[in-house]
Order: sequence, then C-alpha cells, then structure tokens
Amino acid sequence: MSPEQMVATGTEHGIRPRGYRLPEATHLGRVRLVVADLERSITFYEKVLGLRVLRRGGDSASLGPVAEDKEIVHLRELSTARPVPRRGLLGLYHFAILLPDRAALGRFVAHLGEIGAYAGMSDHFVSEAVYLTDPDGLGIEVYADRPRGAWRYDERQLYMTTNHLDVEDLVKSARGEPWTGIPPGTVLGHVHLYVDEIAKAEAFYHDALGFDKVVWSYPGALFMSAGGYHHHLGTNTWARGAPAATDADARLLEWDIIVPTRRDADAAAESVKKAGYPVKQEGSEWLLTDPWGTGLRLVPEDTETR
Repeated sequence: MSPEQMVATGTEHGIRPRGYRLPEATHLGRVRLVVADLERSITFYEKVLGLRVLRRGGDSASLGPVAEDKEIVHLRELSTARPVPRRGLLGLYHFAILLPDRAALGRFVAHLGEIGAYAGMSDHFVSEAVYLTDPDGLGIEVYADRPRGAWRYDERQLYMTTNHLDVEDLVKSARGEPWTGIPPGTVLGHVHLYVDEIAKAEAFYHDALGFDKVVWSYPGALFMSAGGYHHHLGTNTWARGAPAATDADARLLEWDIIVPTRRDADAAAESVKKAGYPVKQEGSEWLLTDPWGTGLRLVPEDTETR
C-alpha cells in the first residue's frame, strides 16, 4: 500500500482511493423506497419505527423524526410490487437509521418489547444495532454509535465484529423513559447493499466514487466511508446467486449522498463518468446508477432544500 493511499484522520487508518476522494464532511440524506401498499407501510414506519409523516402525496409519503422537518425515508407506492424473497435480491440489504445516543436506542428496544415486534440484535463494537424488516421485506437497521475514541484499529483497518448484544444493559440506559418516536438529531447513518462481487463494488464505490475502504477483511463484505466514519456504505456477497431487484420489486430506488458544495458533487460525478458508469445531471444534483441498478443521488449541501 503506497503512502498516498493511506487515510490521514489524526492517525493513518483505512485505504483511500487512488484518484478522486469524497470530502470528509460527506454524509447521507435519505432513502427512497418502492413499496406495495403505502398505507400499510406508513402504519409500520409510524407505529413500529416511530417516524412521522412530514408530507403526503397521492402515491408517496416523506417521513422523518419527531419534531424535526428532516426527511429520512421517502415511500413510493407501486401496488404490483413483489415482496423481497427470503434469500434477498441484489440491491438493498438494509438502510440504517442512526439515533443520537445509546439511551434512545434503549428506549426503542423497550418499545419493541412492549409491542411484541421481532428484531435481530448485534453488538458491532463500534455500534449497537437492532434489525427489522418492513412489510415488503426491506431490511432496516436502527443503531447507536459508540464514541469514536472507543473504536479500535488493527493497523490501518477498523475493528468491527458481530457479537451478542447486551439487551438488558442497553434497556437500562434508557432509565425508564418512554419511547416517544424517533428523536430529533436522528439521521440516515449508512446503507448496506447486496452485491454479486466485492471487486465490482470496490471499483464503483471506492475507485470511481471516492469512498475510503475502512474494513476489508470481514468475510464476504467491504465497508467504506468518508471522513473516518465506520461506514457510510456496506457491501456484501451474502445473497450470491440472487438476481438484482427490478422495477417489478419492492426495493431501494435511490439513496442520497450529501457533499458540501456543488463543486464537490460535480467532481464526484465526473470521476464516476470517467470510470465508464452512467451519470445524469438533474439541476445541481447528479443521479448515478451502480452496477446492480441501484440509484444514488449526489446532493450539494449548499443547495439542499429537502
């Protein structure tokens, strides 16, 4: 690994792309999902997750945290959309909602117990996470980060694992406070995708788009980010052999990557275009398509209005 590939974030961690690199202030905006029954999905996202409807159209709805006008999830109805099969489809594995603190996650877990909702749970060392699926089979993670000062590195690679979550201790952190919905300060933390080849994911998201590689020896997976975060994007081959999601399926239609300026968005799009991938300009934004047909939108924060 050459010195120019190493990521300097206080100490040198990760592997940076050889060419264009996303700005350190890059973060995520929202996901757009195709669902079969809008009313059914709204009920789930309100009652189970605790999001609230911000805006509603004939066949779509925008949802965000309580007491905050910030869209995290956009739902679009396609009544004929097929549910995600159990083995998954290439495309969305899950999108991840990042709560502002551990106590909020503890309140959420207690809430799930009260309503009898099933969820998987894991301790990833850098974070604690809860996993659910929506009525169409789309994967969702709700999580809280541990402080960055507590993260560990194995030389340049971030240490992440999947261990048993101490649910009792997590719920205790809520100190008996009731769950009142997704709190202000919640954001879209990361997106995790099924792919058929890690090398193809690396070529698009690392080499062309400019994410740093953060974790690259996790079995069947590659995690990438900007600014030293544990990951804004995960990719894995755990659904190998599955087909890609199509226009006929419930699926992740696109996700937003927020960069500081229009110049940053233009530079990222140009890098992707030079690498031979399709790009389309829409005003100050750029719509990209990854090798499995999932859309991602480059949005300049200095012109963002959503």
